[in-house]
Amino acid sequence: MKMLAWGLAGIAASLATPSVASEGGKSAYPNGAEALTIAALPPPGTYLLDYQYYYTADRLNDRDGNNVGPPDLSVDAVANIPRFVHVTNTKILGAALAMQVFVPVVNVNVRAGGSRQNKFGIGDLIVNPFVLGWNRKNTFFVLTMDTFVPTGRYKRTDLANIGNNYWTFEPVFAVSHFNPAGSGPEVSAKFMYDFNTKNTATQYRSGQAAHVDFAASYNFNPITIGVTGYYFKQTTDDKLNGVKVGTDGYRGEVFALGPLVRYQAGKVPIVAQWQHELSASNRTQGNSFWLKAAFRF
Repeated sequence: MKMLAWGLAGIAASLATPSVASEGGKSAYPNGAEALTIAALPPPGTYLLDYQYYYTADRLNDRDGNNVGPPDLSVDAVANIPRFVHVTNTKILGAALAMQVFVPVVNVNVRAGGSRQNKFGIGDLIVNPFVLGWNRKNTFFVLTMDTFVPTGRYKRTDLANIGNNYWTFEPVFAVSHFNPAGSGPEVSAKFMYDFNTKNTATQYRSGQAAHVDFAASYNFNPITIGVTGYYFKQTTDDKLNGVKVGTDGYRGEVFALGPLVRYQAGKVPIVAQWQHELSASNRTQGNSFWLKAAFRF
C-alpha cells in the first residue's frame, strides 16, 4: 500500500475535554481527530501513529449559542498521543482483524473567574482489541467499538482535569473512498455513538451523543489538500442524581470546519489540519489543531 492509513479504526485518542465548572458539554473523544483514509487498514504489521493536538477556547456557550462564560475564560489543552496498532493476518467474515491502544500525554490549562489551574499527565486510555476492516475495490469500511478507560487524574473540585472519571463505550462505523495507488479525490466519514457511565465522584451522568468526523480532499501525489470537520450532537439528557440537569438536559452540540494538507514523505504520511468551531451550544467554542504522522515498525 502506497500510504499508511490514518484511520485504521477511525478512532482518536482519549483526551478528555477540559471541564469548565460543569461536566455538561464535554466528551471523551476529541472531535475532528480523524480525516483522511479513516477506514483503510494497512497491511498486516505493527504501526505507530503519533498525534500532536492543541485545543483552545475562550468562550462557553449556553443552549442558544450565547457566551455565558466569565470574561477571563481561557481553555488550552496540548497533547501528544501515541497510538499503537497491530494488524493481524486473521480474517473474520472477510474482514481483516486489528487491535490498538492509545496512551495520551496531556497538559491542560484552564482560567476562569479569576482562578487558574494547570494539570499534566496520562489521560484516559483507549483500548480496542477487536477492529474489523473490509476493502471493496476503492471503498473501505471499518466496524469496531472503543472503550475509554478512566485512567486520567480527576478531582471533583478542580477547575482542570485530564480524566473524566467515567467509562465511555463508543461503537464506530467508518467509510473511505479513494484510489490507494495514485492521485484522485477522497471522501471519508467516521460515525460514532457514545454511552457514558456515571461519574461516581459527582453522581453526574453525561448523556449519550452521536458525532461524525468527515473530510473531502484531492490527492495531487505527494500532496493532498482538502477540507475537514466534525459535528457533535447530544441525544439524551445529562442527569445529576438521576434528575435531568436544567430545562434542556444540558445537551451539547458543535459544528466545525477547516482545511487540511497531507504530504507523503516516502512511506510516512504527515498530516496537518485545523478545525474552527463555527457554532456551539452548551459547550466551549474554539479551535482544534492537529499534526499527525504514521510509522511502521
